[in-house]
Amino acid sequence: MISGDIVKQASRSALLKFDPRVMVRNPIMFLVEIGMLIALAAAFFPQAFGSATVGSWFNAAVAVILFVTIWFANFAEALAEGRGKAQADSLKQTKQDIPARKLKSDGSLQSVSSATLRKGDIVVVAAGEMIPGDGEVVAGLASVDESAITGESAAVIKEAGGDFSSVTGGTRVVSDEIRIRITSDPGESFLDRMIALVEGAERQKTPNEIALNTLLISLTVIFLLVVLTLPFFTRYLGFQLDISVLIALLVCLIPTTIGGLLSAIGIAGMDRVTQFNVLAMSGKAVEAAGDINTIILDKTGTITFGNRMASEFVPVGNATVETVAQWAAVSSVKDETPEGRSVLDLMGKWGWSYDRSLGEGGEWIEFRAETRMSGVDLPDGRQVRKGAVDSVKKWVLSQGGALPEDLDRSSDRIASEGGTPLAVAVDGAIYGLLYLKDTVKPGMRERFQHLREMGIKSIMCTGDNPLTAATIAREAGVDDFIAESKPEEKMAVIRREQAEGKLVAMTGDGTNDAPALAQADVGLAMNSGTAAAKEAANMIDLDSDPTKIIEVVAIGKQLLMTRGALTTFSIANDIAKYFAIIPAMFMLAIPQMKALNVMALGSPVSAILSALIFNAVIIPLLIPLAMKGVAYRPLSSAALLRRNLLVYGLGGVIVPFAGIKIIDSLLSLFV
Repeated sequence: MISGDIVKQASRSALLKFDPRVMVRNPIMFLVEIGMLIALAAAFFPQAFGSATVGSWFNAAVAVILFVTIWFANFAEALAEGRGKAQADSLKQTKQDIPARKLKSDGSLQSVSSATLRKGDIVVVAAGEMIPGDGEVVAGLASVDESAITGESAAVIKEAGGDFSSVTGGTRVVSDEIRIRITSDPGESFLDRMIALVEGAERQKTPNEIALNTLLISLTVIFLLVVLTLPFFTRYLGFQLDISVLIALLVCLIPTTIGGLLSAIGIAGMDRVTQFNVLAMSGKAVEAAGDINTIILDKTGTITFGNRMASEFVPVGNATVETVAQWAAVSSVKDETPEGRSVLDLMGKWGWSYDRSLGEGGEWIEFRAETRMSGVDLPDGRQVRKGAVDSVKKWVLSQGGALPEDLDRSSDRIASEGGTPLAVAVDGAIYGLLYLKDTVKPGMRERFQHLREMGIKSIMCTGDNPLTAATIAREAGVDDFIAESKPEEKMAVIRREQAEGKLVAMTGDGTNDAPALAQADVGLAMNSGTAAAKEAANMIDLDSDPTKIIEVVAIGKQLLMTRGALTTFSIANDIAKYFAIIPAMFMLAIPQMKALNVMALGSPVSAILSALIFNAVIIPLLIPLAMKGVAYRPLSSAALLRRNLLVYGLGGVIVPFAGIKIIDSLLSLFV
């Protein structure tokens, strides 16, 4: 249903859109506007235009009908646009500056916006806060989540004076607190470089868009030349055509129906994708989705959850799986990190029990970047630790314990498979390892299989090492993957596919995905992603589901089918309007032309006005079809063409014949 408020807003917008600058948006309707202005001038100055034949009232009627035609075309576009515009506008308002705590010369902290920071400023960033700009750690040590920039899901240790002292704006501090010296002025940051790449990206026109534009422009140019040369031909025959008659002929013969609905079809496609919680920034994006051949997907946050999750308990030495699981759970009772929560979730999945009171009654040891461990000191004096294998090994040795012989072998196996091993120890004994990995979202394999069945190739791009990338690609079921990829490499992959004549879709959520999202024909950003990714994309998935592209592709194909159907109807319309206008123009001077008046229209004037009125009213009558779309069916091109010709081609001939005849019968009562 379309609400009354939307209709009122569309009506106002339709009037506001009435502007000669419409040429930029819709050249066909621009010609109609020019014709309207000429007809209006001929109504007031008939002698100047040689319009004494039919009278100024006819010129005024033509101008009014053309105005209604333009208004209906703008109304269709405004009506479709109004339904999704509010959502897109509200989403763009989410982009905000990062708050920062700047260190002043007297040692106090001042709250400022990241946009005011300059090179050399010192800021303090604590756990849970965003790093406000590119910089270098000058004091402290902390874990930093860089997944939004690099695609790596594992946190990175950043410390002053080391090889890992540089940090990037937009990343998040996971633990501890650091002081950062800003190293870039506004306009010079990593994000700004990504924006420069985005601005350098250029989306290509889709084959369907090129084909339709070529057809519409060709028909318009042909009929424009015919109308411009027709006065010379008629003068040779000994009579003169009125300027308004020529305008009526041009408007009726050029594809004004599809020209008036073209924008509405695209915007209505944008509105339809919102039913699947996807916001499209342009109708062209939805259209391109119907023809994509390749989809490029970022791994972190797109195919995977982006957090390392416990997937397995690996015993070492003489310990059992249950023992490792129980002590890992005890050490995670008060661990609020995603990794800690996943340990308890895995326990519940296997149906194992543990003594929760042990963890709750002990003294919690928080994770620190210096120790790279967390744990709990129990009331009975026992100490439980969970953390990086090297750190736990040192701690156990300091307790006088021994290391299991198979510890390094098991740890290396987990790392070689792309996972992260965490050791679990009690006092001087290591019981086993936690196998953490970036978990693939449920249903990915089935969805990628569906994409293959639709003829779409899937390629995963990630900043992870080849082993991790291969493991995730195998679990997710993608067709190919590219490991250790940089933003430029993602763009290169897309351009290579496009150079082969393919249309490419890209899904991602990180700042490093922004250039590729801008280059792709369809850029689908996850709502959980960064502002840069969402600004670069032409679609945003509010559910952050990368395989939502399947639904988008179906809607894109429906949009193409709708436009094909209406194009067929529009061109077929011209046949009927030809038999209304042409005989009416010539039969007074050439009586033999009456043989072409197959509709038996009353008079030349009523015939011309009937064709013009029908040309105007058919646009609003087709708005519901443009908004709803033709039902999508997986048909071959030949079958689709046959259906369009039979239903919309034949209907496009019959409906105008009937409509023009009815209008002419009514006009004959007054003209």
